[in-house]
Parts: sequence; structure tokens; C-alpha cells
Amino acid sequence: MSENRKNILKLRQVTDQQRSTTVKASESWNLLTIMAEFIESTERLSEVRPAVTIFGSARTKPDDPFYLNCVDLSRRLSDAGFSVISGGGPGIMEAANKGAFAGASSSIGLNVELPREQKPNPWQDISISFRHFFARKVAFVKYADAYVIYPGGFGTLDEMTEVLTLIQTGKSRHIPVILVGTQFWSGLLDWLHSALLGNQMIAEKDLELIQLIDEPSNIIDAIFAFYEAQDIEAVDDGLHRLL
Repeated sequence: MSENRKNILKLRQVTDQQRSTTVKASESWNLLTIMAEFIESTERLSEVRPAVTIFGSARTKPDDPFYLNCVDLSRRLSDAGFSVISGGGPGIMEAANKGAFAGASSSIGLNVELPREQKPNPWQDISISFRHFFARKVAFVKYADAYVIYPGGFGTLDEMTEVLTLIQTGKSRHIPVILVGTQFWSGLLDWLHSALLGNQMIAEKDLELIQLIDEPSNIIDAIFAFYEAQDIEAVDDGLHRLL
């Protein structure tokens, strides 16, 4: 089917010179800002390995058990040789950076400009600011060797389903995806089994991509166990596979 059947103009076919120039200038600037974010994240993170990306709510308070759990986990990961990557803001992101900052490895925050909630936390060895969500998501995925996902809202659910989709479709490496919070996630996991698997929207092996673990020491054991079971050379070759 011809794409011109409905006479949809391409930008170069716009005859109004002023409008064409304005649109081209706007789009060119937008593309340059996107490229700049990819370049900066590549420059600053390419040598960060291995690393664990942690997702979770920006609204989690410092006295919340999940916040404390995340600080503990991130400190253990950092001392075990893993850099920790978070969204760089408050809540679980802050807990992830705080624990990692106190440890031996890098604490990394990938901040994003938002009208509310997002304010960079002070516990970051590397801090990068993004305007574009998708450029930030690429950095989350590209440099991760495992994902740990704490309770959160729409943003956390979006991040969780996106990384599962990328692994399921082979667009990114198969790496551990670990959910923390048995009570919080159980209803969703039951629904995935009954609704998605029950209606053959996903395969049973897709659910095997998810692990549910609450104890920080067990999370670290699960990450090490995953890689110990792999072909080390193949894992090393694919550590930074681009999407």
C-alpha cells in the first residue's frame, strides 16, 4: 500500500517556507538534545561494570521497611563489586544510591526532569540528568547486569514491564529480574498467571523471567547463581549489548 495514497506530506514537501524552516529547526534541536544525552551516558557509563539497576517508588519514606531494605541491599551489592544504578531521585532511588555510596563501588543516578517528585539525591558518584525518558531508559537497560524492583507506582510498573518485554523479545540480554516485596507483588503475579498465561497471552517460560525475593543476602546469592550457571565468555561478550 502506497504511503502517499492519502497525500500525507513529508517535511521536505511543505511549501510554506516559514513553517518548514520553523519545524526543521525545532526538530533538529530536539534530535541534537537526544544525541547529546546518549553521548554523555555512553561516555560516563561505558566502563561501569558489573552493575545492578534498582527501580522503585519515589514516594517511599526513609523509615519505610522497603527503604531500609534497599539501603542494606545496595551497600551489600556495592561491597560485592556491583555498581548500583537508580533514577537518582528520592524514595527507593535515594535508598539505592545511599547504600551504594557507602560501599566500595559506584553509586549512579540517572535523573530526569519532572515537574514534581524528582529532585537529585546527594548520594551519587555519577549523576546524569535526562530530559527524555527513553534515553534514560536505554541507559538503565544497557548497563545493567540485573534488575531489582521494589514496590512502586506507574513508573515502576512501566520499567518492570519494559525490561521484561525486552528480555522476552530478545532485544536485550537475559539477566535476573528480581521483585522485592512478596505481599506487594503477589496479586500482580497471580494475575499474570491467571489472566495472561491463562489466556495464552504469554508463555510459561516468560513467567520464569521473574524472581520474587525479599532478603538482601538472598538477592545477591540469586544474582551470583545466575551468572555462575552461564557461559562466562558469552556473558562477558554480551555485557553491554546495545538495544
